[in-house]
Amino acid sequence: MHFVRIDTFDQWRSEARRLLLAETAPSEVSFSTTDDQLSLFASEPNVPTSSGQRGAAAASVLKVPREFLALAETVACHRGTHRWELLYRTVWRLTHGEPQLLQISMDDDVHSLQQMLKAVTRDVHKMKAFVRFRKLEEASSPQASYVAWHRPDHRIVRLAAPFFARRFKAMHWTILTPDESATWDQTQLRYGAGVPASESPDGDALEALWKTYYASIFNPARVNVAMMKREMPVRHWQTLPETELIPELLAAAPARVAEMIENNEGFAQTAAHYMPADTGLDSLRAAAASCRACDLHHCATQTVFGEGPPRARIVIVGEQPGDNEDIAGKPFVGPAGQLLDQSLARAGIQRDEVYVTNVVKHFKFTTRGKRRLHRKPDSREIFACRPWLEAELAAVKPSSILCLGATSSQALFGRDFRITLSRGQTFETEWSRRTIATWHPAAILRMPDAARSQQMEQQLVDDLVLAAARPGKT
Repeated sequence: MHFVRIDTFDQWRSEARRLLLAETAPSEVSFSTTDDQLSLFASEPNVPTSSGQRGAAAASVLKVPREFLALAETVACHRGTHRWELLYRTVWRLTHGEPQLLQISMDDDVHSLQQMLKAVTRDVHKMKAFVRFRKLEEASSPQASYVAWHRPDHRIVRLAAPFFARRFKAMHWTILTPDESATWDQTQLRYGAGVPASESPDGDALEALWKTYYASIFNPARVNVAMMKREMPVRHWQTLPETELIPELLAAAPARVAEMIENNEGFAQTAAHYMPADTGLDSLRAAAASCRACDLHHCATQTVFGEGPPRARIVIVGEQPGDNEDIAGKPFVGPAGQLLDQSLARAGIQRDEVYVTNVVKHFKFTTRGKRRLHRKPDSREIFACRPWLEAELAAVKPSSILCLGATSSQALFGRDFRITLSRGQTFETEWSRRTIATWHPAAILRMPDAARSQQMEQQLVDDLVLAAARPGKT
């Protein structure tokens, strides 16, 4: 067994190259970091690299896909202790007869790498969103400097720091984290040791201005405390000055919403005005047929309501009906619906077992000659139609909800949701404990890259399987 201590991606890359040249199988290597407890055998020398061991494998070892190197550099920032073994096992397989391994999303190693990639990418996004600089005034220097303290889940400082250098390039700033720090002097990024939270500044004169701004953009009509805590994890609240305002803003939200409705501030009329007393699906469907809550009913042929079993375990939510659906009065009967049917079949699900609907019930389009081309519904139209979707979900009470595409995902998760970052993950919403976002079949059909289209279709099938899984089986 070879024991190798690794702390950085560059170290891993160098050691992996030596191990591959020596034809050292993954089962014969144990990686550790300086954070790990020292192994009894940690002082053993690394793998020998005599020329005699560099056989014919050397040439093939160098043919590592560029895609893998980019993936590995990001995964290396994950805090998981097994990341180095996983990366080495993957590069070993890539160079030993499985050059297309990364295209197999169902492979356990590839799946683990993708999950780590998502976690690191999401953590970088959180750092960009939740870093709050505090201004430091020093009598000895005419130049103000700004300092922020942040606690990321993973070692992402070097991934996120270039973003801050671009955005705040005219500032002197430092970002402190427990593992590492980054400093920008308007010309160069430098990295240093980590710093505990106790050494970070407490506040500054700009916080009052920031709180005023936050209060002004707080939308009481979109309050969802569970979603807010998920998007703004409580562990970051101690460094976010605006969180002091949240209890007060939440308490005032109902009165502010009433005032907004009274003044028609973007609300006007919604489908709630057409909601019947009987909230069963048949009654809802009949009432929705005469909905005039937005202007889409003027041009659409008819309302396209959801359809499926009243007690379906799975509800699939799309964006809006298309040209074929508008004429037929049924959801997902066009090309995208056919691809959805094929994917359901591949996932072992019958179409008549699921309830299928859309966020918006009328077809929005623009004409080009005799053709009616899809147009994405705007936020006003989505908001006006939302009561129908909420009534459907309340009536069906599904075990799982599968959102197809960005519009339906953002309708249920919030406008900050990004399907490219969180596709295939299970979240709890007020309508189901298992709410999942995936690709819209129309997006798969429009994808010009055949390989990518095939991959997205497979991911749609995977997400359908995930949605159909019984609780405790995933």
